[in-house]
Amino acid sequence: MIVPSFNESANLPSLIAELRRVCPDYHVVVIDDGSTDRTSQVASALPVRLISLPCNLGIGGAVQTGIQYAEQHGYEIALQVDGDGQHPPSEIPKLLRVLKEAECDLVIGSRFQERDGHQSTLSRRMGIRLLSWIISVLCHTTVTDATSGFRALGRRAICLLANEYAEDYPEVEAILMANRAGLRIAEVSVRMADRQGGRSSIGMLQSISYMIKVPLAIFMSLLRSRPSLT
Repeated sequence: MIVPSFNESANLPSLIAELRRVCPDYHVVVIDDGSTDRTSQVASALPVRLISLPCNLGIGGAVQTGIQYAEQHGYEIALQVDGDGQHPPSEIPKLLRVLKEAECDLVIGSRFQERDGHQSTLSRRMGIRLLSWIISVLCHTTVTDATSGFRALGRRAICLLANEYAEDYPEVEAILMANRAGLRIAEVSVRMADRQGGRSSIGMLQSISYMIKVPLAIFMSLLRSRPSLT
């Protein structure tokens, strides 16, 4: 399990305890993305593998570090669970079931299929709907939560994204990249929770910038050569 974390010292103990309870056979890797709080010290005292980045790379760099770890160590499945506690470990079996039974390469946990649990603000929901519509059109498949970071990856997705992964807007671009590489993508309805502690690094200005830049990043992705699994 890949747990990207930036200033999540308040959330990690309870999150890791729940992850160990729900998935005792899975290894947990915490990626400390240049935190300025005690995230590294807290994680080092927990039953996890800790990778501390020398500076803040952002969510894309942190997640790719975890995916590269999974690729290099031969893992067949990787789970991405944010360190803020918004992805309940109790929902993980849903992602794993679809990954295995539907023989998918990438499974996205969607908070909008059934509208249960935390839904974020109206403005953010509208932005996510727009991005999800764009990705759905480009990928010729229905995606309702393109920005969700709650995901399960099979081996083919691990190998692809370990080598090619967006830095700034990874969740959305990763779906497009996986689709263009011919990977099988699915969504499953999950319940998400409120942030357990601390505060989000994404404010109003960041959200506006995100909504302007992501469509441009998607367009630029389409101009690049088609990603390959080899």
